[in-house]
Amino acid sequence: MYAHAGFGPAAVGYLTGWDLQRRVHARRVRGEIPDSCLLLEHAPVYTAGKRTAVSDRPFGDPGAPVIEVDRGGKITWHGPGQLTAYPIVKLREPVDVIAYVRALEDAMIRVCADFGVRAARVEGRSGAWIAGDGAGLPDRKVGAIGARVARGVTMHGLALNCDCDLAWFGKIVPCGIRDAGVTSLTELTGIDVSVADVTPLLERHLAAALGYRKWRRMHTAAPLAGPVPDRASA
Repeated sequence: MYAHAGFGPAAVGYLTGWDLQRRVHARRVRGEIPDSCLLLEHAPVYTAGKRTAVSDRPFGDPGAPVIEVDRGGKITWHGPGQLTAYPIVKLREPVDVIAYVRALEDAMIRVCADFGVRAARVEGRSGAWIAGDGAGLPDRKVGAIGARVARGVTMHGLALNCDCDLAWFGKIVPCGIRDAGVTSLTELTGIDVSVADVTPLLERHLAAALGYRKWRRMHTAAPLAGPVPDRASA
């Protein structure tokens, strides 16, 4: 089940999206909904995973909030022009987190191939990468992964750079990796590749990578999240 949670002018604030994830995750843990995936764009934000070093963070006012999150990994940026996917799926026993991460990578690599871009894995580094040229141009990441598994169900997920402003990444050390860069499908192809262009491709490739033959699409996440909790009476 894919749920489009917000794109473009309806881009989702990170804390709003995080709350949405937790609500959908809780319902999947209880078996109230099927495996699902939230697809969206975020308003500009930096998210710092548990292993983020002080030296990797932005100095001064970066122009976007920095939010501490409960996923693995280090610091990254989310925002307009980047397609973010949060699969909320119950992993089969025995739980194999590495195989799950490889599936997310495979989906992004296949999307890149649809645009004639040869992306690949880099040993010891998660995500989808474009190899350097050996003459000064370093490896560049086009798609990032930051995942968490709680009670056997996944959270967080992947972010694929479509036509985002790469200057945002220049204010941090993305994922704590100093000897590599960041790129986008638009930069790699020389044409405008929008989130709208990429979304149906990622839906197809992610479903295949995770072993689903069929899926449904909803243009709202409300049915998956259920009613908003009454925090005043909680």
